[in-house]
Amino acid sequence: MDKHDGRDTAQSRPGDRGGLGDPWHDALASGWGEWEGAGAASPAVPAQAAPAQRSAAGVYLEVQRSAAFQEVRGRYRRFVVPAVAIFFAWYVAYIVAATSAPALMARPVAGAVNVAMVAGLGQFASTFLLTWLYARHARLRRDRPALELRWDTQEMTRGIDDPARMNGSSRSEGGQW
Repeated sequence: MDKHDGRDTAQSRPGDRGGLGDPWHDALASGWGEWEGAGAASPAVPAQAAPAQRSAAGVYLEVQRSAAFQEVRGRYRRFVVPAVAIFFAWYVAYIVAATSAPALMARPVAGAVNVAMVAGLGQFASTFLLTWLYARHARLRRDRPALELRWDTQEMTRGIDDPARMNGSSRSEGGQW
């Protein structure tokens, strides 16, 4: 049995990151996190060379002017503007009726429950309904295109932030995401 003095005895191999002798280094079959020339396979999405004059602000302006971005924003507006208008009108109608027609609001509906209570509970119910409709609309009509835009934007800015980054990887040298 060998005795060790507690020091790291791992040998550095060519291609090791930082010379740590990572025993799982060869398990990275996809090429993510590999340095160039380490025998790594090319990434699924090849890194695009960013022009020298391109900045993150320029990329975001380019994305903002794109047809895909305009479509996502248009879908958002086509839902939100009418929904806000209808909800605001319903809220104002409730307030106006409560202040200008107290006799109407005091009319009993069932037992001690009057029109004002039913309308007030209707405000809560319509709030939850609008929230559900908004989440459903976002999930079905906007989330996927917005995620694709986010991915495209990240791909376009990948070489701007850190030119030393390799193969489009977002892993740091320590292996953390």
